Order: sequence, then structure tokens, then C-alpha cells
Amino acid sequence: MTLLEVSRLSLRFGGIQALDRVDFEVNPAEIVSLIGPNGAGKTTVFNCLTGMYVPRGGDMILTPSKGPPRRLNGLKPNQVTELGLARTFQNIRLFPSLTVLENVMIGRHCRTSAGVLGAVLRGRGTRAEENEILARSYDLLLRFDLDRQANDMARNLPYGAQRRLEIVRALATEPALLLLDEPAAGLNTMETQILDDLITRIRDESGVAVLLIEHDMSLVMSLSDRIYVMDYGRMIAGGRPEEVRDDPAVIKAYLGEAADAPPA
Repeated sequence: MTLLEVSRLSLRFGGIQALDRVDFEVNPAEIVSLIGPNGAGKTTVFNCLTGMYVPRGGDMILTPSKGPPRRLNGLKPNQVTELGLARTFQNIRLFPSLTVLENVMIGRHCRTSAGVLGAVLRGRGTRAEENEILARSYDLLLRFDLDRQANDMARNLPYGAQRRLEIVRALATEPALLLLDEPAAGLNTMETQILDDLITRIRDESGVAVLLIEHDMSLVMSLSDRIYVMDYGRMIAGGRPEEVRDDPAVIKAYLGEAADAPPA
């Protein structure tokens, strides 16, 4: 069964063809990387998948383990999250003035049922749900080695720990598919290795599929089951890491980026 199927995804910004009939798929419990030069359209794909952009053409179909296939086109970001797709961003988007634990608890919001009336009256069901949110959030911190910082303000965490916290908060939504947008950006070698282990654990222990945008090719090659390559809004290659690494179109795209770069 295919978890996510994207077919002929297209989007224009004025006279610019940002995405041009992009096709790819992600299977359950699979780590797939989406790579390419800067400006290739990778984050634009993520923004379409998560309801931030509405594509002009094509289909995005998510088939969760429970329930029928759902077309993501036109859904709002909160509706996409409720269906089982969560993401992180290139720039960390934590709530800096909230604690580490509170940031994860916010991620549980889409899985709660208490409405405004329940929050005001605080009946038995609402209190039980609040306790469940607290317990599940702390358990996630414990699993991913952030429990000792549970009561620290998110802004006070080291950069690498903030990156991990953003991923843990996304996991709190109980996704079937986790989208990670350049999670290794700004990390040192040790922090990147911790990230590598974290993503592998997410797949192996939770069965969550991962779609990864990343420029660190050593990380991509070590993690990925399959890799797709974009250039100028088009998909130019796809396959196992060793196939993509030796593909002439991929080599040309990356050499072209290097050749076009201004001198240091």
C-alpha cells in the first residue's frame, strides 16, 4: 500500500513555474529524501502537501492505515495534520516563552475532543483528557532524551536540542508521515549523528514514514530507503541511494549549481 501518492503536481507563481508535473510516492515506514539545488521546489512541495499552498494541478493522495484515501488538495493545514501528516520547518518555529513540555502538549491539540465548554466547565472527561495529554507528552520527551529539560523554556535549549524538540512536537500529533525540512541545518557533526539516530528510531519504533528535505548528502545517503531529485521545479531522478548517486542528471544538476555560484 502506498501511504502518499503525488501525481503531476503543478504550481505557478506569476510567470514562474514553481512545480512542473511532479510525481513521487512514499510507502509506510519508509524514509524518503527529496533533494536538489536551492530553488528546485522542494519546500514548495511541502507547502502544497500541508495546505499552505494550493496547487494549480495534480493530485496529492494520503492513505492512512485507518480510513479511506484522502485527497489533500484544498485542505487547511489543521485538516492535513488531523489526517496524519505533520511537518517541521527550515527555521525553528517553537513557542520560545513556553516550556519544553508545554510545546509538546500543544502538538497533542489536534487529538483532543474537549471543546470550549469542556475547557470552561472542566468536567471529569476534560480533566482525564488533560492528564492523558500530559502523560503522553512527557513520555515523548523521555523517549527522545529531553525529559530533563521538560520545565525549561524552549528558548533556553541549545540549538540542536531545539531541533529535536520541534521534531518531537510534530510526533505528538501522531502522524503517519513526518515531513522534515532541512533538520540538519546548522548542526555540528555530533548533533547530526544524534539526528540520524533519532530519525531512524522514529521509523523503526513508531512505524512513522519520513519525507526528508536535506542538503547534507552523507545524512541523506545513510538514512534513505529511496531518494527523489528535483531541479527547476521538475523531478529529474529517483531510486535507491546508490542509483541516484551515479545518475548523470543528478551529477549535472549539482555541478551546475556549483558552477553558477558566485566566487567566494
